[in-house]
Amino acid sequence: MNKLLIIEDDISLAQVLARRLAAQHYQIMMAHDKTQALLQARQWQPSHILLDMKLDEDNGLALIQPLKQLLPNCVIVLLTGFSSIATAVEAIRLGADNYLAKPADTQTLVQALSMTNANLEELVPEEPIMTPKRLEWEHIQQVLAANKGNVSATARQLGMHRRSLQRKLEKKPVAT
Repeated sequence: MNKLLIIEDDISLAQVLARRLAAQHYQIMMAHDKTQALLQARQWQPSHILLDMKLDEDNGLALIQPLKQLLPNCVIVLLTGFSSIATAVEAIRLGADNYLAKPADTQTLVQALSMTNANLEELVPEEPIMTPKRLEWEHIQQVLAANKGNVSATARQLGMHRRSLQRKLEKKPVAT
């Protein structure tokens, strides 16, 4: 049986994911913050990890490399409510095996957890047709990633007021 560590700060969502994936023959353990996640991973040695990108004040991206160093053969799937091409590329670059946007159905979760060494072509369509709003969202995400999440530096680089950028970042990404 595969051992799955669910790292999610939303306890009710973690419990729903745990029930859904336990029915798919995964043995489940949950962690709700960075410290607990690293401790559980070290002690329990899971074969799979489902990692939320936003963990309260922490960023799940920052956990990928320490988890991969601790468990080099573990399959890590980053799960996020705010997906973008920039964060997908960054997650894969850091060592995640797959990247999913919330909400994800059980079949998609199981497929993502069973897919190792995902190719970016499988995650991102070859020639996405993007609306101007989606293109703006992707550009903001790339500039934000280049500035290591610094909103003020990103706003300066984009030539916009910091608060305007914050409002844009609070919205969910628009569909392509």
